[in-house]
Order: sequence, then structure tokens, then C-alpha cells
Amino acid sequence: MTESSITSHFIELRTRILRVLGLLVILTLAGLPFASEIYLFVSSPLISALPEGSTMIATEVTTPFMVPIKLTIFVAMLLTTPYMLYELWMFMIPGLFKNERKFIGPLILSTLVLFILGITFAYYVVAPIIFSFFIASAPDSIQVMTDINQYFAFFIKLIFAFGISFEIPVATVLLVNSDIVKKETLSKARPYIVVMFFILAMFLTPPDVFSQLFLAIPMWLLFEAGLLLSKNKNN
Repeated sequence: MTESSITSHFIELRTRILRVLGLLVILTLAGLPFASEIYLFVSSPLISALPEGSTMIATEVTTPFMVPIKLTIFVAMLLTTPYMLYELWMFMIPGLFKNERKFIGPLILSTLVLFILGITFAYYVVAPIIFSFFIASAPDSIQVMTDINQYFAFFIKLIFAFGISFEIPVATVLLVNSDIVKKETLSKARPYIVVMFFILAMFLTPPDVFSQLFLAIPMWLLFEAGLLLSKNKNN
């Protein structure tokens, strides 16, 4: 590969990155007028679980202004992800062989779909159960009033943890189909891998048993799904 070819590749990569950043800026600016609605949507799993008369609070002066803006940027990042994967695909496709294109295309699509499924599962299933349990466990003498900044940090961590963990089938299929690890090796190492999932869940989720279980068990099931979908080259 010549120096001019390498330079042209870097220029193309820069152009595609700028396009992604440009879309992120556009979506952020478009979402700012709806920052309050976005905040209400994101906070609804907790709000619906709070007892009557309880509300969320702000412990810092700038928090009521900054949190909706941060959430708008976060939502814009999520909405930009499909376009980012598209630009990645368009950058990679000229250097791929025909059989590689057949493999990478579905891989990128499944990565996006699984990430969305992970976020959806965390928002609609995990978050309501966790919040309802914590609030119901509070002693009668304690009035639950969560700081919105703390809730935002908790929510983002939970969402990304599940979004990333749902990529396990993709990682498993990649490892086996690329002949990096044999399918039989992963099957035999299953007990150690499951333990690793529970350890990872401790670091990826907030420090409570329920969040860790809700993450570790789907990771295990997704790993098994990845094994089923991967090709055994010894057969």
C-alpha cells in the first residue's frame, strides 16, 4: 500500500467521523427543545415506582438545567449509533472479499439489533423491577426522594451495561467462526465463563444483587445462544 493510498484512507476515515459527529450535533440541537419530555421518559421507571407524594430532587443549583441537556446528548448518541455503524460498514467494504462482506454485514446488523434489545430490556424490564424493589424495601420512616443527577448516572450505567452485554452472542460467533477458539473449548469452559459473567456483572451494574442477577443470567443465556449459532468446524 502506497503512502498516497494510506493518506486517502485517513482522509476518508476523517470524513466519515465528521459526518457521524455532525449528525450527533444535529440530533442534539433538534432534541434540546424536547429536553423536558426526554427527561420525563427516562425518569418514568423510577417516577412510577415512587410512593404517592414522593418526588425527585436536585441537590445542586445547576442540576435541573444540566441533567435534561445531558440526557438529550445521551439519546442523540443512541440515535446516532445506526448511522455510525453504516459509516463503519461503508469504510470497510472496499477492502473486503465477497465472502467477508457476507459475514461482516449481518454481523454489524446483529450488533445493532442486540444493542437495542439490551437497552430495551434494561428500560422496560429490569429498571422497573429494581426500583420497585428498592423503594418497597425502604423503612416506613424513610421518604424516598432520589437526586436526579444520581439517578441519571445510575440509569446510564444500567443501560450501557445491558446494551454491551447483549453483544455476547456476536462475540461468541466471531471467536468460533474465526477459529480463534474452538466451540468445544468454550463448551468445556462453561462453568468458568458463567462465573466470569457474575464477576463482570458486579463491575458493570450498580452495587446490588438484583441488578447483577438480571445482567449475569441473560449474559449466560446469550452465551449459550452464541454457541448454538456458531459453526463447529470440526464437523
